[in-house]
Amino acid sequence: MAYDLEEQEQIATFKAFWSRFGSLITWVLIAALGSFAAYNFWNSHKRTQSVEASALYDELQVAVGANDNAKAQRIAGDIQEKYDSTAYAQMAALGAAKVAFDANDLKTAKSRLQWVVEHGNDEYKAIAKLRLAGVLLDEKAYDAALKLLDDAIPAQFTALAADRKGDVLVAQNKLAEARQAYVAALAAMPKDSPGRQLVTVKLEAIGGTAPASANDTNAANDAKAAAAAA
Repeated sequence: MAYDLEEQEQIATFKAFWSRFGSLITWVLIAALGSFAAYNFWNSHKRTQSVEASALYDELQVAVGANDNAKAQRIAGDIQEKYDSTAYAQMAALGAAKVAFDANDLKTAKSRLQWVVEHGNDEYKAIAKLRLAGVLLDEKAYDAALKLLDDAIPAQFTALAADRKGDVLVAQNKLAEARQAYVAALAAMPKDSPGRQLVTVKLEAIGGTAPASANDTNAANDAKAAAAAA
């Protein structure tokens, strides 16, 4: 059937349009389809990585439970090397650091914790900093420990950081500053926190007194004034 004049004009217009923009449209479609395929591949790859990393992490937990430092370090190294973008790499490094510390392998413990400080998310970084500060305290590297504890950390770790800072200051025999740190730790802790009793004991052992209400706004300032006068 012959095309009428209007249809012929439409076809001619389409041919002209396609002649001008056809290649561009084709490339845009190819790019879009390619991006979609890459996105699906990446998601599939991430899921596969997560499953594989999870299996290795289960093996690591067994090694941690058995206090097998050599095996724990080997598995943690594999996870960090192959699956460093997953949360399992951070958890594995923390677990391996604990085993190394228990085995008195402080060099390895510090290395694992430092990796988390440099590569972890905010929460895992905070945990690593607190534990690394503890290792440095044992090594009497007090200034390095305090520098770590003075770094910005998420609010939920403020009390723990202040408590650990108090420990470091006691080791330096800076008791007035240590009292301030312990009171700050109490001020940041919920009233029902199980850690409050231990911090209170440490505070009283160096001549301090826990505020009647450590969560009051002025509690920490009052303690600072008392510590300075002591």
